[in-house]
Amino acid sequence: MSIPLTAAFLLVASLLACGTDSPAGLDNLVTPPSTSNGPNILLIIADDLGLDATPGYGDGIKAHMPVLQSLQSEGLTFDNAWAYPVCSPTRSSILTGRHGFRTGVLGAEPPENAIPAEEVSLHALLAAQTNYNAALIGKWHLSGTSNGNADGPALLGIDHYAGLLSGSHQDYNAVRLTQNGVTSTVDQYATALFTDLALDWLKGQTSPWFLWLAYTAPHAPFHLPPDSLHHSQGLSGDSAAIDANPLPYYLAMLEAMDTEMGRVLDAVDRQNTVVIFIGDNGPPTAVAQLPYRPRRVKGTVFQGGLQVPLVVSGAGVDRMGQREAALVSSVDLFATIAELAGADMQDSQDGQSFAGLLVDASAPARTHVYSEIGGDIPVFAIRDSAYKLIDFGGGDRQLFHLASDPYERSDLLSDDLDAEAASALATLEREALSLRTP
Repeated sequence: MSIPLTAAFLLVASLLACGTDSPAGLDNLVTPPSTSNGPNILLIIADDLGLDATPGYGDGIKAHMPVLQSLQSEGLTFDNAWAYPVCSPTRSSILTGRHGFRTGVLGAEPPENAIPAEEVSLHALLAAQTNYNAALIGKWHLSGTSNGNADGPALLGIDHYAGLLSGSHQDYNAVRLTQNGVTSTVDQYATALFTDLALDWLKGQTSPWFLWLAYTAPHAPFHLPPDSLHHSQGLSGDSAAIDANPLPYYLAMLEAMDTEMGRVLDAVDRQNTVVIFIGDNGPPTAVAQLPYRPRRVKGTVFQGGLQVPLVVSGAGVDRMGQREAALVSSVDLFATIAELAGADMQDSQDGQSFAGLLVDASAPARTHVYSEIGGDIPVFAIRDSAYKLIDFGGGDRQLFHLASDPYERSDLLSDDLDAEAASALATLEREALSLRTP
């Protein structure tokens, strides 16, 4: 099942006709598709990758990732990028530009991982307003019985989808591949398969394109990738060895992904392509490294669960080899990509484009960034440039001064607050209330 450009235009138009019940912030966006000379846009998402194993970020044993490091040297590296604590909400935030409390995508398990079919996707917006061809290849993890299961991508205006619908593989060498609604098992290493699928799609493109390439690496199950994709030595690959020390295998999986990223980058016109690389959440406990505490990584709203690598390189990125301290979020990618593609994106409700920062360090930026996770008692976090508030529900809260305590060792609410901290707390409370109030 696929939705051609004209149908995507009608999809967006019909959703916006629903008035106040339609996704907020998307009014007045439906215009006839325009011819664009904008850059190609490649979004690469790594699965379960925080800062500790990523080259160019702080402490930890780093994966060998020369392709990513070349993107860093030729582009802009963001030091304060937040995602969500688990994968589905992050992917939904990118696809819709809206936080999980609006879309209902607050977790990685059904029913909290299924994105409503009435949401307006980035792909549908680009189809309605530009001449970009768009595809999504790799991990999806946004479908359920409520939104069409295998047809979920098509129902959201994604004209070409090929990848893994679920959250993880049982076996990286036996991929349950769904292509436009049809599922079969493919006996090929997943990371290489997704690269091949991306290259096959790219070969047919004659107009500007947007490719969302979501690798499943380095998500569990941890394993030893094919020898041709990494340089790790002395790894047996047997299950007992992996269980005893999974980190070397996690790092090898990252190197294999980096190798495959190189194949994609070698196939595109780098002078006319913007490359965006992001992790979807922090590392799982089994491979988390100090200074992150094992219980404060993936699945939590502590920094180890939220802070992810974000690198933007390529066409139009003037700040080569620089770092950016501005607050940015996965939810901002919708507005950023829409702006890069020339779509008439005035307000994506929660997202704010950071395209200006790619060329100008003084461009406007966020003052606050927000994330959350669902469950029996939803938990959210909000921060400014210095302070971070975590609300665990039921009156249980913690406040940290990230500027001096980046790994959240000292809860300021365990003692009396000084004037600066009290003022920051009041501001964070107001910002959270304003954001979460319909």
